[in-house]
Amino acid sequence: MKIVAALALASTASAFAPASNNARQSVAMQAENSRREALSSIAAAGAVFLPAAANAAAGESPRFSVFGLIGDGSSYSEGAAYGSDQAAPTYSPYSVYGSVGGEGALYEPGLAEEIARKKGYIAESQKRLTFLPGYVEKKQWFNVKDELTRYMYETRGAVRGLAKTPEQKKLAKEFFQAIEEASLQATLKNQDKCAAASAASSATLDAFVASL
Repeated sequence: MKIVAALALASTASAFAPASNNARQSVAMQAENSRREALSSIAAAGAVFLPAAANAAAGESPRFSVFGLIGDGSSYSEGAAYGSDQAAPTYSPYSVYGSVGGEGALYEPGLAEEIARKKGYIAESQKRLTFLPGYVEKKQWFNVKDELTRYMYETRGAVRGLAKTPEQKKLAKEFFQAIEEASLQATLKNQDKCAAASAASSATLDAFVASL
C-alpha cells in the first residue's frame, strides 16, 4: 500500500513539473520578444532624427559655413544658411525676414491708413479725458485710473508714432507726464492735484493734435 501511494505521489509531481517548466520558458520568450521589439522601436525612432549623412556624398570634402561668410553658405549651419539663400538682404544673419522698410516689404511706415488709425485713437482719448473732472469731483478714483490705463496704451503708441518735430515730441512728453501724474494723485486720493493733472492731460493732448 505504501509503495502504491509513493508511486501515485511521484506521478502527480512529475505531471506538474513540465507545466511549470513550460510556463517559465513561455515567460522568458515573451520577455525576450518584448526586449527585441523595444530595441527595434528605439532604433527606428533614432533613425528619424539622424541627418542624411549631413548631405555628404562619397568623395566630397566636409561642408560647413561660419555665419555665411566662410565656407559653403548653402550648407546647413545651425539650421540656417544665414541669409545666403535669400533673394534680398535679411534683417540679420540669423533672421529669415527682410529688412524693415526694404524694397518689396509688406509693411511701409507712414501710410495714410496707419495715420488715420492713430488719429482715431487720439480722438477717442480726447473724448475719454473729458470724463476725468467728473470722476475727480465725485472722488471715483478707480474710474480715473481705469480711464487712464484701459485705452491709453493705444494712445501712447499713436502719439509717439505721429510726433515728428521737436515741438510735437515735447508736447507728447508733457502729455505722458500729465496722465501719469493724474493716475498717481488718484491713487493717493489727492483731489486738487488730481484735478489739475487731469486738466493738464486734456490740454496737452489738444495742443498736440493742433500741432499735427
